[in-house]
Amino acid sequence: MASPLDLDQLRSFVAIVDTGSFTRAAEEVFKTQSAVSMQMRKLEERLQAQLFERTGRMTKLTDEGGRLLLYARKMLALSQETLTAFDEDSIEGFVRIGLPDDYAERLLPEIMARFTRSNPKVELQIACESSSSLVEHIEKGHLDVALVCPMRARHADIVRREPLHFVTSAAHSVHLEPILPLAIGRADCHWRKLCIDGLNGIGRQHKILFTSWSATIVSSAVLAGLAVSVLPECALRSGMRVLGEADGFPRLDDAEISMLRAKTSDRPVVDALIAHIRDSLQNLIPAKPEASVHQIPETRVIRTQRLRPGMVAAGW
Repeated sequence: MASPLDLDQLRSFVAIVDTGSFTRAAEEVFKTQSAVSMQMRKLEERLQAQLFERTGRMTKLTDEGGRLLLYARKMLALSQETLTAFDEDSIEGFVRIGLPDDYAERLLPEIMARFTRSNPKVELQIACESSSSLVEHIEKGHLDVALVCPMRARHADIVRREPLHFVTSAAHSVHLEPILPLAIGRADCHWRKLCIDGLNGIGRQHKILFTSWSATIVSSAVLAGLAVSVLPECALRSGMRVLGEADGFPRLDDAEISMLRAKTSDRPVVDALIAHIRDSLQNLIPAKPEASVHQIPETRVIRTQRLRPGMVAAGW
């Protein structure tokens, strides 16, 4: 029977990837650089695969290393989840998170699934609104953490980049109309600006047919074959088709997801959620238009609603 992989070696391996060097990784895992190098030699021998390529001072993953990274992160996360489940002093309380519903359907299952199992005493309070509204709630202390479009906040921490696509219905041909009908966000939406600028740049005539900050409304218009829209990769749904340069549509800048934290939210439970969000987004598998819609897993307590002026956590 093959011996199991060493979690300590995997932890050092992930640290090298995250920090970009053996030296910084050694500091991260509290080992000497020679000890980390020895661990990697043993791990490569165990797997019979080269994990890193070294060019001068640069260290980058090989294809085999990239394969291992996915498994290593999952194994380390599961190990931590198991330890937390048996920890009588595990964190508890509540944490308030907000995100646009463009992201909610794809990201919430990834964010909530392991977090609620690892932290069964924590209550998640979730708000889905536009990025501009979420920034305001963070500034007023109505939310602890928010995932937003970077254009809505100057000091946001970018945690994920992914392609932004023109999309249409896979069952209709509305994208062939001479004057292109659009379903897009409100006037202050950054994706709306990218969409309009992109179409103007190629001289494509268009008209705005539907305007809404709700991804559900925009996606419904697309799936019904009424309009074309722009969506990030994580918001693609079954029944949609991506429109590329072969279809006569321009390439768009990547969509960016940023994380904001309220200045007053310094509780351990908030630290735990932020760390979990970073890990979840790093391991998020790219969505495909033909993929099934993800279902949000059941959790102990989840309440989702719009915040109103004057509303605070105790009133949710």
